[in-house]
Parts: sequence; structure tokens; C-alpha cells
Amino acid sequence: MAATSVVVLDRGNNTTCTINLHGKSDCATVVSWRVNNQEQLFVSKQAVFDGKKAIRGGIPIVFPHFGPWSFGPQHGFARIVRWNLEKAPERMASGDVEAIFSTMDSEFTCSMWNYQFRLTYRLILREKELHFNIAVFNASKDLPFSFSTLFHTYFKVPDVRRCQITGLQGCTYIDKTRDGAVYHETRDVVTIGEWTDRIYQSTPQEHIITNVVSGRKMRIQKYNFPDTVIWNPWIEQAKEMSDFGDDEYPNMVCVEAGYVSNPVLLMPGTAFEASQVLQVM
Repeated sequence: MAATSVVVLDRGNNTTCTINLHGKSDCATVVSWRVNNQEQLFVSKQAVFDGKKAIRGGIPIVFPHFGPWSFGPQHGFARIVRWNLEKAPERMASGDVEAIFSTMDSEFTCSMWNYQFRLTYRLILREKELHFNIAVFNASKDLPFSFSTLFHTYFKVPDVRRCQITGLQGCTYIDKTRDGAVYHETRDVVTIGEWTDRIYQSTPQEHIITNVVSGRKMRIQKYNFPDTVIWNPWIEQAKEMSDFGDDEYPNMVCVEAGYVSNPVLLMPGTAFEASQVLQVM
């Protein structure tokens, strides 16, 4: 296994955030977020840290494509390319801790997606919150490009069947377990009891997940992310993934803020920004 290095944001009181820079490709994947020493994120015991494929769990960044991709790896290359630590973890006047990462086009990315770009990823660790900001800059002088992006967040839960997710009633969703059929969500809270892979569209800025770690609630606030993806592989799909334990599916739920059902069109010399805040309630 290649050497592993990590960047740790430490706010004190056993509240930390760990970003994995793994193998030859230092991908900026959050692999741990502890609040009062309680882990909030799921990472599979079978996850591979070799720099060749995305880490199964934590919060990988999806860019520039969501889903299977004929030009490169599923969910694009941001989860496996090298990121630089632009700003090492630094304590702010408030006591919060900030770090900034970046990546840009390379020979590797251009072999799949031939555009000039720069991604900047900013993390702020607060007492019970983790703030994420992603900025995409089109560095070309004359070529526009379109892309999708998403925070692929794996939450740790005691039993996914007891979780409820708010903020989806009235939204349409694309059900990827049913060949992309489109449905209308009528439930005031969404529960999970089977293989679930849905892109909810035009969702509100806030969702709350009940019964996460220690029976608490998790609030997700998102800005400039119109979609929310809900995913759990359940029994059969879990067995098909080599980097996911057969019996791990009850202990995770993905609730993902993204811009994926319609791509972003970014003109030359302009930037796109979006963010999310996770809060333990």
C-alpha cells in the first residue's frame, strides 16, 4: 500500500476533521469528522486507500461528471486526482479552524476532459459544524464547459431503517433503481427500507436526518446545490462491491448535496461556487 498522509483540523474538545491525502493521488477526501470524540461519517472497513480508486466512505468530491462516465471513472476524476494543500489548518479568531485545498487541469485530467479549470475546496471546522465550499473556475480564454459536482457524503448511523430525512416532500425524483423513472415524493419524511438511489430535484436548502450517531439529528444546509441524492446499496448491491462489507449497509446513509440533474454551464474566465454546512443537533 502506498504511503498515506492526512491533514487534521483540530478545534479542541475532541472535535476534529481528517482529510486523507492518499497514495500517489492526494485526493482531498474527508474521512473523519468527530464531534466530542463521536465519529459522524461512515467509512467502509473494506475501503481501499491505494490512490487508484475513490475511498468508499467519508465525503469524496464528485467532479466533473456524476454517475457512470464513458470518458473516465464513475463520478469523474476529482476523487482520485492530486490535490494541493493551499492553506494548512489555521485557527481563526473565533476558535474555528480553516484549511484550503486546490487542484487544476493536468495531462491526466485532459486525457478524459480536455478543459482548463481550477477547483478550490475550503473547509471550516466549528464546534458542532463542518462547513464546505467548492469553487470551480474556468481558466480557458475562449472555451465554455459544462460539469456536474456533488459532495458524496456518507453519514454513520446505528440503523438506517430508523432514519428519517426531511425536506423532500413535493419534490420530483429520478429513481435510478427503476431505470431512471421519475416520481413525485408525497411523504413528509423519507425512510429507507430497500436499495435506494434517487436524485431529488429542486430541493429546499435544508434537510434533517434523525437517528444518526447517539440518536441525534444531523442538519444539512446547502447553497447553490439544487439536487439532493439519497443512496443506500442494501443487501444485494452491497455484496457486489469489493470495497464495501456485505453487512455494512445498515450503518450508513448517503445524503448528498449536488448539482447533477442538469449540468452547470460555465463561461470562460468565470467561476461557480456552492457550499454545504453539516450540523450535529
